[in-house]
Amino acid sequence: MANKTVIIAVVNRAYTEGDKPMFDIFLDGFWLGEDTRQLANHLLIVAVDQTAFERCMFLRLHCYMLKTDGGDDFVDEKVYMLEDFIKMMWLRTRFLGDVLRRGYNFIFTDTDVLWLRNPFPRLTLNETVDLQISVDRFDGDQWSQTNPLNTGFYMIKSNNKTIALFDEWYMQRNTSVGMKEQDVLVELMHKGVFKRLGLGVRFLDTIYFSGFCQDSRDSNVVSTVHANCCRTIRAKVNDLINVVHDWKRFRDPSDNKTMDFIWSNHLACQNSWT
Repeated sequence: MANKTVIIAVVNRAYTEGDKPMFDIFLDGFWLGEDTRQLANHLLIVAVDQTAFERCMFLRLHCYMLKTDGGDDFVDEKVYMLEDFIKMMWLRTRFLGDVLRRGYNFIFTDTDVLWLRNPFPRLTLNETVDLQISVDRFDGDQWSQTNPLNTGFYMIKSNNKTIALFDEWYMQRNTSVGMKEQDVLVELMHKGVFKRLGLGVRFLDTIYFSGFCQDSRDSNVVSTVHANCCRTIRAKVNDLINVVHDWKRFRDPSDNKTMDFIWSNHLACQNSWT
């Protein structure tokens, strides 16, 4: 994009396998969404294994192979909060910090986020805002640090403040054993790091940037749906497929619009914790 902004997603082999892979559902969003198809031209897929990289290249996307340290294997599914999952999240954080240091702004998106509408109109270009980040549940105040942030979707500007944030964030990895990178960022926020660095941070309303933790209250304006509050890829795939069906139903001109639209229940994700 003209202002050196890219869209970045990280993929491993587990996201490219199965009858309907997570990666394919993610790309379906760009095809089925409103004003989203052209955004795929600005999408960089970061592969952490050879299979994911080859799949990306086959689809003729913009692909980057991320080399891992010490021969870490990130091929298989990394189940939420297990050791390999945490390692992969820190690898991702280091890479994204490098992107900022190269002067690029970016939207980071997990591949379990469906882009149903172009999100840029809902993201401010105000120069005082450095980071705009999704939340699990919105508390009604876009500036309040009581919002439970989620690193599965955020837009960040490249500047000295955000680079310093990522440097400090990544430095915590060895002193935060058993914590995923998102929890460490929350801890830094509550310790006043955002304020100390002078960061302008905006927390995104779930009416526009929703998830399974809290559905959007208005399907007429929702931009993204994140399969958060969910533990396994299989459960995410099942419930995201339902979201795709819901979206097609919502957009079907022959569908009866006199009844209020309701999202399907996210039963597979709810059951993934048991």
